[in-house]
Amino acid sequence: MTGAMTDMLDRAAYDRYLTAFNARDYDAVADFYVDPPHMEFFGIVITSRAELKQFYSWLHSLVIESVAVRAFAASATCTAIDADVRIEALRDVSRAELDAHGATGFFPIRAGEVQVIRQFIFYTTRNGRIERVECALPPPAQD
Repeated sequence: MTGAMTDMLDRAAYDRYLTAFNARDYDAVADFYVDPPHMEFFGIVITSRAELKQFYSWLHSLVIESVAVRAFAASATCTAIDADVRIEALRDVSRAELDAHGATGFFPIRAGEVQVIRQFIFYTTRNGRIERVECALPPPAQD
């Protein structure tokens, strides 16, 4: 992993992680995880470095994804992010295609469409590395 390793995933380390993620540097992203990682979000389950790289390579062949942090909190065992995840479709992505890849909680999108999805992302950490990732969406806004 680039830069000094701390005993927690603090804001500086998370910013390095996010820079690698937004740049599609999957090797650098995977370096932030324990081996094996465990990720569960929106139907996806990732339990190895290879699966992590394979999933994001597939996803980012369909969409341009970027993450912008609204709020950040961290301790020695947890990093929590309130973020806007921006998705821009490079081509049409159907419900059937998402389901076929296990992405049952993802939303279909048409080429050129942009979705900005607020997410709460919780990282369980150990010695500054990500051990587990879980994501949640806020409830729909009430009129």
